[in-house]
Amino acid sequence: MSRILDKASLVAVVATLCATLFSADGSGANAQGTAPGAQQEPIRMISQPVVQPLPAREPVEAAVETTESEAPSPAAASLAALVDGQPQDGLSSELNCLAGAIYFESKSESLEGQLAVGRVIVARSKSGRYPASYCGVVYQPSQFSFIRGRSMPPINKASQDWRDAVALARIADAGSWQSPVEGALAFHATSVSPGWRMKRVARVGNHVFYR
Repeated sequence: MSRILDKASLVAVVATLCATLFSADGSGANAQGTAPGAQQEPIRMISQPVVQPLPAREPVEAAVETTESEAPSPAAASLAALVDGQPQDGLSSELNCLAGAIYFESKSESLEGQLAVGRVIVARSKSGRYPASYCGVVYQPSQFSFIRGRSMPPINKASQDWRDAVALARIADAGSWQSPVEGALAFHATSVSPGWRMKRVARVGNHVFYR
């Protein structure tokens, strides 16, 4: 009798286990079949630092102020504009000699031609081969035909030609405009042919320049 009960108990346990297994499989299939293609991924928690940008700083102004005199002046658009901007007063004796040479040698020339003459005198004064001052170069014997003894002829200082000569003397002295004959140490009018054994640099207007 006890063996019969044991067998009956075993059958009951097996039947209960089978019922449980079939119930679990069925619930899984139904869960997948109710929403095809809509399988949800598991939610993942990611821990990342939060970076809060700092507010931009205001630019710090320079402590050194630039005065009007220290500010770079704009370059002149032309030689004529540069000439117009030159002062006429306060001319030193050296610049007066330079302006006089420009006036007598090239007042009928273009501004470029007059500047070229002025730059020759400047170059001579710096070359070591001629006197070291503008007046020394201009008054050196047998160099400029307009010199009579140790003096210049009278100059009409109210004329535009003189005002241009003064302005160009300042420009030539400062080197503030590039001459087409930089480095030239001599020149002559195109109306003569002295036969110099020097290197010809260029012709500007009615003068030929040499180095």
